[in-house]
Amino acid sequence: MRCPKCGSRDDKVIDSRQSRDSSSIRRRRECLKCKYRFTTYEEIERSDLRVVKRDRTHEAFDRRKLAASIAKAFEKRSTSLLTLEEMVDEIVHELETSGREVLSSAIGAKVLEKLRGLDEVAYLRYASVHQRFQDVDQFVDAIHTLGRRVKPNTLQRELFPPEPPQEGSGPAAGSRNIAINKNHGRL
Repeated sequence: MRCPKCGSRDDKVIDSRQSRDSSSIRRRRECLKCKYRFTTYEEIERSDLRVVKRDRTHEAFDRRKLAASIAKAFEKRSTSLLTLEEMVDEIVHELETSGREVLSSAIGAKVLEKLRGLDEVAYLRYASVHQRFQDVDQFVDAIHTLGRRVKPNTLQRELFPPEPPQEGSGPAAGSRNIAINKNHGRL
C-alpha cells in the first residue's frame, strides 16, 4: 500500500478487524519511512453489475448513487445513517443475486418497497422522482395507495373504539344511534 503522506510503499499492518456487517476488513497501517498511520479497507470485488436505464443505455451499477438517492429521500427525517446503510446493503445484495443486468425500474421498485415499510414521507419523496410525478393528483394517488395503515401502540388504549352494531331499524332506532354517537367513543 502506498503511504498517503510520503508515497512510500513500505508499511506494516498494525491492526486488522472485520466491519460490523462482515463485508469488509479494516486495516490500520503504519508507514515504515515516515511513521504516518492510515486506514485501508479490503472488500470482496463484486460482480460487474450493469444497469439498463429507461432509454435502454447501459451503465455500471454505482452503490454510491443508490445511497445518495435514498439519503435525499430521507433528508431532514429522523432516520439513522446505520438504518440507511443496512437498507442499501439489503438492496445491493438482492440485486447482485438476481443476475448481471438489472433494469433501473427494478432498482426503484426495490427501494420503494423498503421505504414503504420504513418511512412514508421518504417513500413519497422517492416515488415522486422515480415515477416522475407531474402534478398534485399523482401525489394524492400515491398517498391513497399507501393507505391508512394503523400503527397500533399496545400501551395506548384506542381513542375511538369500534361500537357494537345496534339492533332494530326505523326512526326510533336512528335517533337512539345519534344519542349514542354523541359520546364519541368515551367510556
